[in-house]
Amino acid sequence: MKSAVGSSKRSPILGVLLFSVGVLCIAGASYAVSLTARHIFLAQHIFLAQEEDIVPIIAGGMLDDIPALMRGNLPTVTNSMIAGRERREKPPRMCEMSDGHFEHPDIGHTAPHGYDKHNAYVRKYRSRRGVLNERELRAAQAAWHYFEKFTQDSTGLANSVGNYPSTTLWDTASYIAGMVSAYELCLIEKPEFDRRITQLLTTIKSLDLFRKELPNKVYHTKTGAKVDYTNKPGEIGFSALDIGRFLVWMRICKNRYPYLANTIDSVLLKWDFSNVLDDEGLMFGAYVDKETDETVYAQEGRLGYEEYAAKGFALWGFQPRLAHRAEPFLTASIFGVQVPYDGRDPRIFHSQNYVVTESYLQDGLELGFDMPHDDSSPEWVHTDGWRAELADRIYQVQEARWRQTGFMTARSEHNVKGPPYFTYDTIFSDGYPWNTVTPRGDYVPDHSAVSAKAALGLWALWDTDYTDVLYEAMIELYDPENGMFEGLYERGQGRVSIFTANNNGIILTALLHKVQGTILTPYTGDTEVWYIASRDQDIRLRRNYPDPPQKDDWLPALRHSVQEKADF
Repeated sequence: MKSAVGSSKRSPILGVLLFSVGVLCIAGASYAVSLTARHIFLAQHIFLAQEEDIVPIIAGGMLDDIPALMRGNLPTVTNSMIAGRERREKPPRMCEMSDGHFEHPDIGHTAPHGYDKHNAYVRKYRSRRGVLNERELRAAQAAWHYFEKFTQDSTGLANSVGNYPSTTLWDTASYIAGMVSAYELCLIEKPEFDRRITQLLTTIKSLDLFRKELPNKVYHTKTGAKVDYTNKPGEIGFSALDIGRFLVWMRICKNRYPYLANTIDSVLLKWDFSNVLDDEGLMFGAYVDKETDETVYAQEGRLGYEEYAAKGFALWGFQPRLAHRAEPFLTASIFGVQVPYDGRDPRIFHSQNYVVTESYLQDGLELGFDMPHDDSSPEWVHTDGWRAELADRIYQVQEARWRQTGFMTARSEHNVKGPPYFTYDTIFSDGYPWNTVTPRGDYVPDHSAVSAKAALGLWALWDTDYTDVLYEAMIELYDPENGMFEGLYERGQGRVSIFTANNNGIILTALLHKVQGTILTPYTGDTEVWYIASRDQDIRLRRNYPDPPQKDDWLPALRHSVQEKADF
């Protein structure tokens, strides 16, 4: 009996012990599992972190092929970044310059002229530099009076010609050129500049575009409505050349005045660039077929203007490679100077090949004959070398004509008072030197003139005895209330008695160039809304918005062989 009772008392104690051992075993196993899992997780985390360190997504590498949204924003690559050089700086306004600002200018007098191994070009001529004297300041004030008188209060748009309330994007760019020059030459102060540029940009952003693509060729300045060439309501197409010039001045304003950057970007982000440039980098304008009312896109631009406008697109990241090339071109030997002209046959391409001064002046005054990615080369080294070399020929042939015939020569297209209202006053066109023709092709030698904008532009970029003669003829050719006259008739009929936005804007640019040098200054910001807006949408692809240009996207620096044709 004792044995049976004793056995029944030991059973609970043994059960408790066994239960406790089981709990301890389970707890130990759980701890071991959790510790193992923790080690596995930490090992995996470390591995992933190491993978991130080993295989990062680097901008500019092979992973640039992934969608732009995943790639993020890349910095715009310029030659100062590649070469490790210091960027040029924006010069001070004329009234803020120190007394010794022009004492030791770096103008490269000892540098041999010609091409270097990178196809940059050093001209044997130098630009004029210094503050404006009293005569030049009076001319600048007269030129600015044009815009004070002929800018519309309702829209902020300036008339292209005097009282006629019509304008183009080209002439609007000339107004912006006049506005920037007036501010930098201290003719107006910042409140007036800001009022004008803000109203103008607001109007441009609100313009009704040609078929929801790009600005119409012509607008009414009082209403901002689309009009045709007779200033009647309607749309007629867009001009790639006008847009290119406008883009040059938008980039100038954005780089000089960063506080305007968002506004400028928002203007351009309303536009659709899908049809203005093709995959090969040719520029196309648009017009309306009169019979079908359909939009027709046609290659636009000839030697001189085409390359200048192409650089306007390139300043915003586009790649107009073929538009920037000189080819196809020929030369006509005039007074021993090989004058370049576009080699495309007008009978086939239905566009005339006018050789005039203006497009070369704009490249030199505004862009310094430099490549769009150049933000650091000396002022006397022109990285878009062939443009500088051809510009020298355009100057030399006009000086040669004056020396050999006595005709003072500074040729460019210009307006005239009365029919035909506009004249192409050329150095060479239609197979003839010194040919003056109407847009319809009629020969009008009585409209030959010394262009005021061409004369003072040549004076600013070529410091020579001949341009001193041009200066004396033009510097006081103005009406104090209306602006600078268009020029002087070559055959002694007096002044070309008409006032235009383009003439006065370019003259102000030439005077500003004397004070500050190249008008375009480097961009000093980091990120641009223009390059990152709508990254999460397909609108960038549909409207052909570019990515920030990298080195492989740069326009190539070329030189072109001299091509000869007949002597004239």
